Amino acid sequence: MNQVRVWVNGRLTNADTASVSAVDHGVTVGDGGFETAKIVGGIPYAVTRHLARLDRTLDGLGLPLVSHDLLREGIEAVLTCGPPIEFGRLRWTVTGGYGPLGSDRHDSEVTVIVTAAPQARPAATGEVVLTEWVRNERSATAGLKTTSYAENVVALAYAKERGAVEALFANTRGDLCEGTGSNVFVVVDGVLLTPPVSSGCLPGIARELTLEWCREAGLPVAEEDLPVGVLGSADEVFLTSSIKDVMAVTRVGERRLAAGEVTSAVRELYGRRLGEVVDP
Repeated sequence: MNQVRVWVNGRLTNADTASVSAVDHGVTVGDGGFETAKIVGGIPYAVTRHLARLDRTLDGLGLPLVSHDLLREGIEAVLTCGPPIEFGRLRWTVTGGYGPLGSDRHDSEVTVIVTAAPQARPAATGEVVLTEWVRNERSATAGLKTTSYAENVVALAYAKERGAVEALFANTRGDLCEGTGSNVFVVVDGVLLTPPVSSGCLPGIARELTLEWCREAGLPVAEEDLPVGVLGSADEVFLTSSIKDVMAVTRVGERRLAAGEVTSAVRELYGRRLGEVVDP
């Protein structure tokens, strides 16, 4: 049974029913942006921050911004058209709409899609591998959350084949960048470090909240260019994402690590703060 709830351009539809044009530019060339938020007890988290980041992505792609009221209408529709989703994934996507078969655009209305589905809760710990591919920090879409995710699909499959839950990328300079769907932090001599946005990483919402809340709590944290070799020497490594929250890394390639005290403290802080407000 398909559990995905779907809303497209103002109306609910069946997930198995065709509701987007075969020549939608999001289908033909991946011309679009999207956001993913966590659902807990039927409630989506950090929606306002996700909406703001979608604005930045659409602006970076040269696509028109979409009314937040319209997106919230779609969010409300998929969250209330069935029983509350105890834990799941909420996604909204905006594409270039009807377009040619190449990279040019027509002057078309954008396509707006909102989906939601339950999923299993992620584990508190996980293993990662470093990919043989790199992120281009000078790419036209660096830092944007676009629908062109084929690179991530390939890299995540590479990780899964090696028993890991996530794949990490360096950038063209040989600095640590990000995962396929997560940001990465390392702990060195008690200090939390994460690559800056200039590394080419996506400015993750969970990353943003982790930085803010750690600073407010007085935990030493910094955004720094980090050679990818830091994965071989860091005392602790953890991932952040809107679905995983804070996930301790227990293996990087062949190197085993412990889920250390700093990571545990950050995970506890993140969970507590997120429990205090659903739209921080």
